[in-house]
Amino acid sequence: MDSFAEYVTQRSVRLRRTAYLLVGDWATAEDLVQTALARAWVAWRRIEGDPDPYVYRILTNTHASWWRRRSRGEVPVERVPEAAAPGDFTRDVTEKDALWAAVRGLSDRQRAVIVLHYFEGLTLPQCAGLLGCSLGTVKTQLGRALTRLRVHPEIRLARTEP
Repeated sequence: MDSFAEYVTQRSVRLRRTAYLLVGDWATAEDLVQTALARAWVAWRRIEGDPDPYVYRILTNTHASWWRRRSRGEVPVERVPEAAAPGDFTRDVTEKDALWAAVRGLSDRQRAVIVLHYFEGLTLPQCAGLLGCSLGTVKTQLGRALTRLRVHPEIRLARTEP
């Protein structure tokens, strides 16, 4: 792609989705994408070939640096949300919520590998290239992430409830 504007037009939806999967909040995801694209713009003329690996690496590195700086306190709400009536739909939503809560509980690197491999469809070598680490590291992080997800109490509870 020759033009930065063309790249942003074609990839912004996918970048926002990936950022959302990393942070779990659409507003923060948009901020993350904007920051990553601003950094990519600075180096755009130096990027050779496919810019995706470069931009995704900026995206995951920026997310990691934000995550390290952010406080990990609870977010207060004015009132407790109402519980939905039981049923198939709510069970599906509950299972998805439990899964995403568990994914958000993974380390940055583990979450990045899960998102890039399973939701972006990248191969493990592509993930390694994007994350700037060895293939062995990616495999280790993926294995540890899947192990943590398999034993996560909310996921186990969601799977066993009728």
